[in-house]
Amino acid sequence: MLYPQAVPSSRLQIKENVPLAPYTTFRIGGPARFFAEVTSEDELLEAIQFARHRRLEIFTLGGGSNLLVSDSGFDGLVIHIAIGAPLQFLRSGSFIDCTAAAGMDWNSFVLAICEQGISGVECLAGIPGSVGGTPVQNVGAYGQEVASTITHVRALDLESNTFITLSHQECGFAYRHSIFNTTHRNRYIVTQVTFRFDTNASPNLTYADLKKHFASQLAKNEILSPLDVYHAVRSIRHGKGMLIVEGEADCRSAGSFFKNPVVPESVLTQLSTVLQIPVEKIPHWPAPEGRVKLAAAWLLDKAGFPKGFAMGNAGISSRHTLALINRGNATAAEVTALRDTIRKTVAERFAVDLEQEPVQLGL
Repeated sequence: MLYPQAVPSSRLQIKENVPLAPYTTFRIGGPARFFAEVTSEDELLEAIQFARHRRLEIFTLGGGSNLLVSDSGFDGLVIHIAIGAPLQFLRSGSFIDCTAAAGMDWNSFVLAICEQGISGVECLAGIPGSVGGTPVQNVGAYGQEVASTITHVRALDLESNTFITLSHQECGFAYRHSIFNTTHRNRYIVTQVTFRFDTNASPNLTYADLKKHFASQLAKNEILSPLDVYHAVRSIRHGKGMLIVEGEADCRSAGSFFKNPVVPESVLTQLSTVLQIPVEKIPHWPAPEGRVKLAAAWLLDKAGFPKGFAMGNAGISSRHTLALINRGNATAAEVTALRDTIRKTVAERFAVDLEQEPVQLGL
């Protein structure tokens, strides 16, 4: 059923009982009671007005790449952000500011930047989702975080019902965090993001897999372009089953399901004792406040959850231990059952709590 326009000039349509599974990379989820695809800020305001008039809960949907939806769906209004506009570039000295609409496909944005010969997001190639979702989670991979290039975020403030611009500092970026998914969750809806790139910067090659991929070129001191790194990252992600390729067995996932845990250094000693291996053999990296970051994938493997592990219709990717997958007809209940089994086992064996990365809706 289609609901009438909010105002005569609007093209906004409110649909009812729309299945959400096709809008997620997991391909899991029941229907939204109401669903609106917004292509402009005006339509976004109208959709909010519709929800408030009917006292409906609101959920903002981007690319659906970091989302697990309940089998029963969502008893509110899902607003699918499809706001698009040409990229806007503004140059100042050696820096270029680029503003992108929230509904733009993220990989398309990365490709467009790399094709300009600009470094800054090349290591974030192949990450599914939209531009508007990247500041929310502070998307990061292969040695880069999106926060390192974001200068401003334009968003609708649902408290004041006005569009505001938040500075980099006001976004409160941290590892996989921002104010959008922590202190001010559900307050802002991102409509536009502005990035700043240094035209003198070189591609980021700090990640071990990239160094290995380009070993021969680096040995010869060859100059690599951002586009070279873009294609390399996509190739590496594909090899790990972390690239969404329709038809492939491991493609129905939300990417990395667990965050790499940040723990006290004493946990390293405990792991060393439990597993009877030297501390230096445990993958770990320095973290703020004297803590260390552990590799969640390594913990899963040591806890007995290797690549290809299956539990009903849910499982672990055959190419990447951190990716929980829909093996064909999985339900959200099956995925959460697998998640809970993994978390319980890791906590019991290693005293490490794993934090889920995907957002839950209706669960």
